[in-house]
Amino acid sequence: MIETAHAALMFPQFDPVAVALGPFEIRWYALAYIVGLLAGWRYCRWLTEPRRSPAGISKEAFDDFLFWAILGVVIGGRTGFVLFYAPFYYFDHPLQAFMIWKGGMSFHGGLLGVIVVAWFFCRNRGLPFLGLMDIVACATPIGLFLGRIANFINGELWGRPSDLPWAMIFPKAGPIPRHPSQLYEATMEGIILFTVLFFVMRSGALQRYGRCAGTFLVGYAIARSVGEIFRQYDTDVGLILGMTQGQLYSVPMLLIGLYLIFTARKAQPRVAAEAKAGAKAK
Repeated sequence: MIETAHAALMFPQFDPVAVALGPFEIRWYALAYIVGLLAGWRYCRWLTEPRRSPAGISKEAFDDFLFWAILGVVIGGRTGFVLFYAPFYYFDHPLQAFMIWKGGMSFHGGLLGVIVVAWFFCRNRGLPFLGLMDIVACATPIGLFLGRIANFINGELWGRPSDLPWAMIFPKAGPIPRHPSQLYEATMEGIILFTVLFFVMRSGALQRYGRCAGTFLVGYAIARSVGEIFRQYDTDVGLILGMTQGQLYSVPMLLIGLYLIFTARKAQPRVAAEAKAGAKAK
């Protein structure tokens, strides 16, 4: 990094292509999704061991769910970005809505996509929906962390103007030093949220349907809302009720998360409930 006369850091120029094999190229954003899904899958399989999660979801069942989860993330994430953040642009350029490799994914849309496919998957397999979502929630910060790092490497979704010593000049954003908000979000949505969920899981939260999922929703809503304070919002849309779009979309996540945590705290632990039911059956 090169220090400028304004004590700002110059954004390091990264090659947008992470891996190139002849005509075949994998960009950083795509690589983040691939690594995030694989790492999340491995972590979820570890969580499905009976001593950690008595939800009755086997490793084989989760392997089958992975394909549908990928579809939910990609289709939901892209559809959410098109509808939530740039509907008029894609109305004028409809074919570009399918150019996923150029970037443009919405986490809120991807979350909705995964919820929909998970509900149908659990209904078809006779599995507990919230039990599956608890496991998925614990692994999601891995993908969020890698996605934000990819945003930083691509020099996109930069922060608001700043005079802090670590403020950075992003070439695509003009000569004004800005917050490297992608790194803030990677820390909050990725590292901190993963750590919180890990200790919540270790405390036995997987014994109660919805507790880990609720903790994730609340944690993400808070992390995203704080991150949006430093992130440059879309000036074409502006603020809505004093909030950015990301903050506004996080409000229902916060409310649903609090509801899941509250109801999970009141529910009987699954292991105790199953043991009690088994005793009555005898």
